[in-house]
Parts: sequence; C-alpha cells; structure tokens
Amino acid sequence: MLRERKVTSQGPMQYATKEDFCRIFSTDMNRLYQLSFLLTGNHQSAERCFVGGLEDSAKGPVFKEWAQSWARRTIIRNAIQLMRPRPFDRNTTTVSQGVTDPASVAIFELPAFDRFVFVIAVLEGYSDQECSLFLDCAQVEVVAARTRALQQVARSAQILPVRLGIGSNEPLPAAIPA
Repeated sequence: MLRERKVTSQGPMQYATKEDFCRIFSTDMNRLYQLSFLLTGNHQSAERCFVGGLEDSAKGPVFKEWAQSWARRTIIRNAIQLMRPRPFDRNTTTVSQGVTDPASVAIFELPAFDRFVFVIAVLEGYSDQECSLFLDCAQVEVVAARTRALQQVARSAQILPVRLGIGSNEPLPAAIPA
C-alpha cells in the first residue's frame, strides 16, 4: 500500500552574499589557507590564492548551502591558475619556509602535478573525474598521479620512524634509505 507523503516547501533557495563568504573565509581561515599553502607550496602564492578565492567566491550567484564548498573550489581554481601544474611536470616544491611537520614535508616532496592531485582528490575528497576537470587532463593521468603520490607518501611514512628515531633508543643511522 502506498503512503501519502507530505512535501513541505522551504521556500526559494537563498543565495550566499559577500558577507556570507567573508564569514566563511574568516571562520575557516586556517583550513582555507592551509589548502592554499599545500597547493601553491609557498606563503606568498598561498596568500594571493587565498585572497583571490575570497574575491572570486563573492562574484557569482551561489546557493547559500553550497557556499562552504564553493569557497574551497575557488581556492583550488586560483591555485591551479597560479601554479599551472601539468602531468609531465616532475618538479617538486622546495620546502624552505620553515615547514617541519613530517606530513606536510612528505606532500611538498611530491612533484607539483602529483601534489595537486593528492590534495584535491585525497585530502579534499573530489572524484577523479572532478579532479581531471579541475586540472584539464585525462582521468587516467589523475589516477596515475594519485597512485604515485600515495606510494611516495607511504614510503615517507615508512621511513619516518627511522628519521625521527621513534620507538628506539638507538642512534639514527648515518644514511637513510630512499
């Protein structure tokens, strides 16, 4: 037997305002800046990316419920425009700005394209298809980059206890295997 369901109308969808985006960028400043920094690899570019994301977020009509994800999306788009990562680019980011967190160092050791894929697909949770659209490349290139990035980050995690001497009272070895 079919039941009757009452559909309630919540009224028209509201659009996010500039004030909404200012609030989002203020409240989530650390997370959004960290996203900018992980993608760009340096503080100067991260600041440009962050500010550009705030400016771009407020430009178009966006449903209020989507404003949070739209803010992250504009950060990603700005970082891509700024850095222009390509699948054939094997350059890594030089960690010269006092980054000591082992997880961040492992991410910065990735080639630029692989780092972008890792941050967008793995850390931010976008699908391979969305990632390929962001980066204007084939989905197979995203899958390959994600695989390489996960393997390299896993290798870094495996040698991390050796590097830091965790769980051992023995001195660190002279040479650390790569």
